[in-house]
Amino acid sequence: MKTIHQVNSWVTCPKPNPHASLRLFCFPYAGGSSLIFRTWVNSLPKSLEVCPVELPGRLTQMKSPPFTRMEPLVSAIAPILLPYLDKPFALFGHSMGALVSFELTRLLRREYDISPIHLFISGHRAPQIPDLDPPIHALDEPEFIEDLRRLNGTPKAVLENAELMQLLIPILRADFAVLETYVYSPAPTLNVPITVFGGLQDSEVSSSELQAWQEQTNAAFSRQMFSGDHFFVHSAQSLLLQSLSQELDRITSEFKL
Repeated sequence: MKTIHQVNSWVTCPKPNPHASLRLFCFPYAGGSSLIFRTWVNSLPKSLEVCPVELPGRLTQMKSPPFTRMEPLVSAIAPILLPYLDKPFALFGHSMGALVSFELTRLLRREYDISPIHLFISGHRAPQIPDLDPPIHALDEPEFIEDLRRLNGTPKAVLENAELMQLLIPILRADFAVLETYVYSPAPTLNVPITVFGGLQDSEVSSSELQAWQEQTNAAFSRQMFSGDHFFVHSAQSLLLQSLSQELDRITSEFKL
């Protein structure tokens, strides 16, 4: 009999843990894949099953076209995750992944009456704050690549590899379209605790824009800042994982998982 791990191309669990008391689903930034999280399980509590989510257009989802709008994306993710929601779970998302995590949480509550035990938001302003930057997803290729260079999330070696960029650009354009066409719609405040992580040198997201996530929950809220720019998720990874691990230990203890 096949397990859910063997038949699902969306959810990748590097180290399946059937005895886990808690699952952590991880969502990447624009252009990112599940590989970002492949080593995280080594630094997080053993009681956890780390399950990065592979979005269409990359790796195990290479043959599926990427989504360009938020609502269809989270509507596709939710039923895929349902078989995994048989035990307590938390969501982590960085940048685009943070917004996906938030909207997925709202959809799971609305459609299935299910909520994560905790929401970890990283590197994205609160959803009620509009994006004032001009959209880049439809720019001509040279301008688009220049903006990617400015954002500092795509390695220089990748930006200068024309063949690789031809594979990556459609995914990046689609992901930026998801972000840049997103329109926040008010809904009842979540009853899910939120922990927000940010980069002290992040020019894309200010500390006040991170703090504004507090308006999205009736439960506990905390904010932690790390040295680094928008991609502190890489440059400060060990400190981020240490903080995440402490928070997850606290959660499993609090809920006696």
